[in-house]
Amino acid sequence: MGRQSEGLNKHTHPNDEERCFSIIFKGRKRNLDLMACSNDEAKQWVNGLNKIINNLRNLSRQQKSEHWIINCMRKADKNADNKMTLKELKHFLRQINVECDDTYAEDIFKKCDKSNSGTLEGAEIEHFYDLLTHREEIDVIYGNYAHTEGQMSANDLLDFLLNEQREQATMNDALKLIEKHEIDETAKQKKHMTKDGFLMYLHTEDGSILNPAHKRVYQDMSQPLNHYYISSSHNTYLMEDQLRGPSSTEAYIKALMKSCRCVELDCWDGANGEPVIYHGYTLTSKVLFRDVIKAVKEYAFKTSDYPVILSLENHCSVEQQKLMAHHMVAILGDALVTKPLGNTVPASFPSPEELKGKFIIKGKRMNKLEAAFTNNNTVEEDTVSEEDEAADCTENGQKTKSKKSKMKLAKELSDLVVYCKSVHFSGFEHAKDNQAFYEMSSFKESKAFNLADTSANAFMHHNMDKLSRIYPAGSRTDSSNYNPVPMWNVGCQIVALNFQTPHKEMHINQGRFLPNGFCGYILKPEFQRSLSSQFNPNTPTEGPWGKKKVFHVMIISAQQLPKINKDKHNSIVDPLVRVEIHGVPADNASKETHYINNNGFNPMWNESFQFSIHVPELTMVRFVVEDYDATSQNDLVGQYCLPLTSIHNGYRHVPLLTKRGDVICSAGLFVHLMVLDAA
Repeated sequence: MGRQSEGLNKHTHPNDEERCFSIIFKGRKRNLDLMACSNDEAKQWVNGLNKIINNLRNLSRQQKSEHWIINCMRKADKNADNKMTLKELKHFLRQINVECDDTYAEDIFKKCDKSNSGTLEGAEIEHFYDLLTHREEIDVIYGNYAHTEGQMSANDLLDFLLNEQREQATMNDALKLIEKHEIDETAKQKKHMTKDGFLMYLHTEDGSILNPAHKRVYQDMSQPLNHYYISSSHNTYLMEDQLRGPSSTEAYIKALMKSCRCVELDCWDGANGEPVIYHGYTLTSKVLFRDVIKAVKEYAFKTSDYPVILSLENHCSVEQQKLMAHHMVAILGDALVTKPLGNTVPASFPSPEELKGKFIIKGKRMNKLEAAFTNNNTVEEDTVSEEDEAADCTENGQKTKSKKSKMKLAKELSDLVVYCKSVHFSGFEHAKDNQAFYEMSSFKESKAFNLADTSANAFMHHNMDKLSRIYPAGSRTDSSNYNPVPMWNVGCQIVALNFQTPHKEMHINQGRFLPNGFCGYILKPEFQRSLSSQFNPNTPTEGPWGKKKVFHVMIISAQQLPKINKDKHNSIVDPLVRVEIHGVPADNASKETHYINNNGFNPMWNESFQFSIHVPELTMVRFVVEDYDATSQNDLVGQYCLPLTSIHNGYRHVPLLTKRGDVICSAGLFVHLMVLDAA
């Protein structure tokens, strides 16, 4: 609502606030800014759109599936007469990603055309739909447990939950599931579950791969801040590449709505005395610092209540630094942490719980935190060393700027830095002896990976009482990303990625932060927090982390995979599924099924894989569906990633996400999973 977007802010009058609203699209589409003729008309539009969005969000997987199929039927019904000719039926099958030869199509058609009218209508279309969506694999599973008058009694369902789903279920749980998912009233009264009710159950979160208990915040949020992995973005202002792409407040909104909890602000002197944000030494466009702070304030806590870190890379003159401090204090108000919590000098970080709804500034500070508790703190400005990420960007091998230059720091800005004071890293021993807990370093990926390879245990111990931030190399001008997993393996918290680049690394990041209410904070395993820990991810010997597991996966089938090449009318996918394990080096693995020719609607594989897992608490599992191509690289159809520890055993549906991380409404995988203790 209101004039919140850049466009409306720039081109409309403040008096028009209540007539304006913006629609923010997922993916790369720009905002759609709209202005109604009156305040009431704007309200009607907004209420209507909100209603549609809420209805969409609340559809069950079964409803989404039906919604999609009916939509495809409408498209195929060229003359809109609510009847289907054989030609329209073939067109419909192509729409839903099924290549079927003429004989098969004619066969189905004849079976359903009971009236011999040459078209399908009414109940005939319903019969055709039932034939089409028949799930053979569900018949088999249901048949194994439906021992009561051809249906599942509550007792049969309990057997299924205990034996197949490996859930600690009771009779009460079975009855609740029948009450919740059974659609046949007669069966419900008998406390039975029909095959349709069973399919409904498998399609909801009760039958999903993600443990429902992990969908909400379930971890202890009262540990010190540095005991968590924190979802973090690099050069958050960029929408595309690092050299000439647009900078925008929209990029901050998109990152924050994905529960990103650490955003970066690259600040430079702007025109008219107003600081701006852009990627220094490049042609990326500029956005006002003030506008970014407003957008951050508006969107920071819409998907998570936990604290947001504003990571400042400051290149401004003292005057404009004072204005930066003024804007943050004025706009963020009480939500900005300007002094330590409590009345004494702290010895460790507060917790995410204590910092709910708060903003923390990361940047340079001219003195120790103790100064916040004394009155003789009168220096107006001071010189500090400038660590400049932009200078990592090399041009023809030449550094564009000398690295360790000095810069002047305004007291007003310095005083806002409380728990995240940026300091240069001079080795783990030096940090241990000389740095306070709130003094943190940023590591370029090459430096960080080198330390993770050569001093993994020391790096992990460093992260037990301090924060570490990792950022992509300046040479990644295309905004590509490094693999975040090795950084989490040594306990780094702020592993900053280019959120605008939707590749495997971002999929893994999205998976890492999927559980715990998608709140942007994940509690690190105990062995990364315990001072006596000898854990080394590169050589995971025996220890509390070594709860070895065997992960059994059976890829059974997929449903309603989207067409990849929409331009090619007849292009049907040839799907294969790959299961990837990302964790400590000893656990990294990948296995894939064979591909199936010309069937994206209901392909079946029934292929089993087995993985040995040494450190389950650091293991991510990624499912990838690709369209096989013999002559070129396979195309991504959909993917889903989650921690091994959040997987629900048994027969489960796996939702599929697009490359950009949005749910593909009707599509999914059907799998059987077992995480068992290794013998």
